[in-house]
Amino acid sequence: MNQLSKDNAIESFEKLYGSIKEVLNESRQQAYQAVNSSMLIAYWTIGKIIVENEQDGQFRAEYGKYTLSDLSLKLSNEFGKGFTVRSLQQMKKFYTLFPNTNALRTQLTWTHYRSLLRVENKEAREWYIEESVKEHWSSRQLDRQISTMYYERLISSQDKSEVVAEANDKLKELIPEQFIKDPYVLEFIDLKDYPALRESVLEQALIDNLQSFLLELGRGFCFVARQKLLRYEDEDFYIDLVFYHSILKCYVLIDLKIGKLTHGDVGQMDSYIRMFDDLYKNDDDNPTIGLLLCSEKNEAIAKYSVLHDEKQMFASKYLLTLPTAEELEKQIENERHRIEEEAKTKR
Repeated sequence: MNQLSKDNAIESFEKLYGSIKEVLNESRQQAYQAVNSSMLIAYWTIGKIIVENEQDGQFRAEYGKYTLSDLSLKLSNEFGKGFTVRSLQQMKKFYTLFPNTNALRTQLTWTHYRSLLRVENKEAREWYIEESVKEHWSSRQLDRQISTMYYERLISSQDKSEVVAEANDKLKELIPEQFIKDPYVLEFIDLKDYPALRESVLEQALIDNLQSFLLELGRGFCFVARQKLLRYEDEDFYIDLVFYHSILKCYVLIDLKIGKLTHGDVGQMDSYIRMFDDLYKNDDDNPTIGLLLCSEKNEAIAKYSVLHDEKQMFASKYLLTLPTAEELEKQIENERHRIEEEAKTKR
C-alpha cells in the first residue's frame, strides 16, 4: 500500500470513528437528560404528595417532624441514600416554589434546584434560572453565584429609583451599567494573604484563573488581551485587560488598581477609552467601556469627576475574600442607598 492509499484509509477510518462517536455522545446526552428529567419529576411529585397530605390534615403539625423522620427511615431502607429528613423538606419546598412541572428546566439538575431553593426572592430565582441555562452554569458555578449574591450586586450597581422588583424589566434593556457589578468578589485567586500585593501580581492571578474571572464578570464577556499596547505618536501606553462584550457589542477595558481611586486613574482611563476607540474600534462596534477595578473606592472621586456623569466609564471595588451574606447585604444596601441619594439630587 502506497502512502497516499494509507493516508486515505486512515482518513476514512477517522471519519467512521467520528460518526460513531457523535451518535454515542448524542445518545448518552439524551439518556442523561431523560434520567435527570425523571428525577426532577419524581422529587417534585414526592414533595407534592407530602404537602397535600399535610394540608389535608392527615398529619398534625406537631407530628410533622416525626412523620418526615418515619418516611425518611422507610424510604432509605428500601431505596437507599437520598431520602434524609432534610432531603424530604427540600422536596416539599421544591414543589411549593415550583408548583408547575411544565416550568421546570430539564437543563438543570436536582443539585441546581437545591441551590435555587435558598433564593427567597422570586425575581432573583427566575434570573438565576435563566442565566444558568443560557451560560451552561454547572451546579457548583450556580452555587457560587448565589453565595456571592451575584444578582443583588448587579442590580445595586444600576442608577435607578425603581424598586428591585422591576429590575428584570430594566435588565432587558441593553445599557452598559446592567453588566457592571459592585463589588466584584475575587476569592478564587487566593491572594488575601499576599504581602505587598502589586497590580502585576493581581493581573497574573486573574489570567491564571481566567475561567473563574469570566464567570464573575458575567454574561457576554470575552477575553481579548492583557497589557494591550496603545501607541500614540512616540508614547506607549498599556491597558491591563481588554475584553469584548458580545451582547453590548463593544470593547471593555479594565484597569486594576491597588488602593484608593484617584483623579489620575480616572483621567488615564478616559484617555485609554478615547485612544482605543481611535485605534481599534470598528465602525459597527458601540463605544468602548472602561472599568476601574480598585481595592478601595473613593466616593469623592466618584462623585466629583467625570465618573459621575460618564456612561462609558465605571469604578467598582473588588474583594479578595468571600464575605458573609450579612456583609455583602450591607455593602449592597449601602451602594443602593448611595445611588438613590444621588438620583434624588439630580431631580
